[in-house]
Amino acid sequence: MIKPVFAGGGVDIFEPDLNPPVFTSFGHLIQVMLPNIYILAGVIFFFLLIAGGFGIIMNAGKGEKEGFAKNKGMVTVAIVGFLIIISSYWIIQIIGAITGIDILNPIF
Repeated sequence: MIKPVFAGGGVDIFEPDLNPPVFTSFGHLIQVMLPNIYILAGVIFFFLLIAGGFGIIMNAGKGEKEGFAKNKGMVTVAIVGFLIIISSYWIIQIIGAITGIDILNPIF
């Protein structure tokens, strides 16, 4: 027989969470999603960089200039995209410092 396991505070882990988060505005939704978007962008950047680098190595060994150029473009796009994401992060930090609002760490 399986006994229920309780996490701190008497929360039953077998019972579903019936109180999903309620977003009071579109800005609140963005504030919650933004840190996760940055993480996802970093993961995508990593995989594009690895795939492009692998493609460059494979096509350079074969002497295929078209494949090499395609994968070089993939790495370039990944780096430019990541620079845009980093720039947006720092712009948000500067706006937060000026206004005093911590955009990336929502407090409910």
